[in-house]
Amino acid sequence: MRNAQGFAPPELQGERPAHRARLVPALLGVAAFAALGIWLVPQGVDAGSRIAGENDPAAVADRMLDDKFNGDVAARGIDDALAANDADLAQSFVALADDRHVAIDDARRKKVETAVAEAASATTAMKSFAYGFVSGEPTDATSFAGTALGDLFVFGDIRDAVREGGRMAMGEQADELVLGLACVGLAITAGTYATVGAAAPARVGLTLAKVARKTGRLGGRLTESIGRMMRGIVDWAALKKAISGVSVAEPALAIRAARDAVKVERAGKLVDLARDVGKIEAKAGTQAALEGLKLAETPAEMSRVAKLAEKAGGKTRAILKVGGRTAIMLGGAVFNLASWVFGALFAVLGFIASLKRGTERLTERWLYRRKARRQREATVLAAR
Repeated sequence: MRNAQGFAPPELQGERPAHRARLVPALLGVAAFAALGIWLVPQGVDAGSRIAGENDPAAVADRMLDDKFNGDVAARGIDDALAANDADLAQSFVALADDRHVAIDDARRKKVETAVAEAASATTAMKSFAYGFVSGEPTDATSFAGTALGDLFVFGDIRDAVREGGRMAMGEQADELVLGLACVGLAITAGTYATVGAAAPARVGLTLAKVARKTGRLGGRLTESIGRMMRGIVDWAALKKAISGVSVAEPALAIRAARDAVKVERAGKLVDLARDVGKIEAKAGTQAALEGLKLAETPAEMSRVAKLAEKAGGKTRAILKVGGRTAIMLGGAVFNLASWVFGALFAVLGFIASLKRGTERLTERWLYRRKARRQREATVLAAR
């Protein structure tokens, strides 16, 4: 646009090339981010739905088993369990194989049935029950029933509290975790009676945590977590003073000492953890709960094992044996999936930003043309 002398007005000179220079990159950005979004957004949506599925421990375990579980793994797991006289684990492998339609030969299946029947025989059961009741260190489900009964009737907790408390009072090395769990158990046992068993899962869970600690099957990081909980629950100085001189034959004194030293109102997180352990024992068995305590590193991971046990039942122990921590953790694939999600978000935000910039540039160009048209009209009028 030029005036009567053939020159553009001074206020418009050089504007059109600048507008064009800014408009083209903006439109190219819109097109580029639109194309990127068409490719990335569907992938991101799919990845997001798959990440959501990672919140379901059973779904995580299923994907793990798709990759790791087959006939050879099942056969090897059964044979190893039978060689270790672990009929419970062998039966868990059989149940998992049947659930996933993996063939088990008849001879191997028969061996498992024989081992399970032998483990459940009356003589074996009575010996296991008595051993668990007296020692507090169960080796199977029957002996754990004896251990749990001993704790439910406070004998087991008093035995552990008096033994470890006595060591502490004498300046010897005491297992404070076992002592703390025993004292918390004594403090909440009355709640188990008062609610007619409603608190039983937590009571059983505390017993299992204590057993796992004594038998070296409590994971290191989970041990640290429980230890931190204990520091806010147990008054160690008061406990040391109260428990010294108390014997197993004085249950009332031991219970009173524990109640005085334990702040039950602060034990919420520990009780929640114990309740998760108790749920695993109820759904999948004693050994599955102990396996979970060995694998889990945090109370949150123990909660994931409990959710897995609710769906997998007797198959839980075999799943944990095959997958280890990958059966309960968010796998490394999640990070790859997350990259697709972030890529999709980047494409969407980039498209919005480039569209905004392009709109601004188009608006500037429209305003420039409108201004130029008015200037041209004014120039024409002035020339008349």
